[in-house]
Amino acid sequence: MGVSSMTGFARGADGDAAWRWTWEARSVNGRGLDLRVRVPTGLDRIEFAARNAAGGRFQRGSLSLTLTVEAVGGPGEMRVDRARLAAYAALAAELQAAHGFAPARADGLLALRGVVDASDRGLEAFLDPAAGYEPRVLATLEQTLDGLRRARAAEGERLAIVLSDLLDMVASLTAAARGRAAVQPAALRARLDSQLTDLAASVPALSAERLAQEVALLATKADVAEELARLDAHVAQARGLLAEGVPAGRKLEFLAQEFNREANTLCSKSADLELTRIGLDLKTQIDRLREQAANVE
Repeated sequence: MGVSSMTGFARGADGDAAWRWTWEARSVNGRGLDLRVRVPTGLDRIEFAARNAAGGRFQRGSLSLTLTVEAVGGPGEMRVDRARLAAYAALAAELQAAHGFAPARADGLLALRGVVDASDRGLEAFLDPAAGYEPRVLATLEQTLDGLRRARAAEGERLAIVLSDLLDMVASLTAAARGRAAVQPAALRARLDSQLTDLAASVPALSAERLAQEVALLATKADVAEELARLDAHVAQARGLLAEGVPAGRKLEFLAQEFNREANTLCSKSADLELTRIGLDLKTQIDRLREQAANVE
């Protein structure tokens, strides 16, 4: 399995002459695995099984599972609690007389909690284990979760291409920085010579040996070889993670932080305008890499 995204959607449905059920699975980015499962009242066993099934397939992402169950032929019987309705109506009339409120409307009274029970027709029969619906509902769930995994994998394939291209750009910029860093000692000596020439009237001239020591000291402080070597190592590690085909989102996000650390140090050590420009370009590509890594499972 290749890189998997945390974004996807899948839908699965099944049924018979009496009932029809539908699962919808949606997932978006998340730091860990956040599961939300909504099922009709009374299907607690299915909710528990759904959580286990999703937890066994996915490691990261904010995942929402919704099950709807409908009786074929439409909704069930609508029952009105007439005693409750009468009590609400009497209270509304009392408030109207005491405070001058507008008369209560029938639709408003019927919308109050507990007045109307529009439960699905015969849901008790669907919930009966003897009816044998639970295994079929769970089978549809398995198909839906498999569909979600395929959708996330398809998005992951596109994501892997983007990440690979960004790593190529980081590698290319690292190579360019290495070439530019090689000329830093000469640039530092030229700069120091220029500064000493400007100060020649008031500062005694340095000996050739002392000048070489100063250049060597500045070159040591500006040496970016270790930073460039670590950038190369991070690129190789990231490419290895993409090739392994296992969930690696957290590791890639950590690597993006390490990439950025090395790029910052490179810029701070730079004594050359072109090297600084390369370092800033590196930071831009690394920031894009970090954003894309946040989408990986």
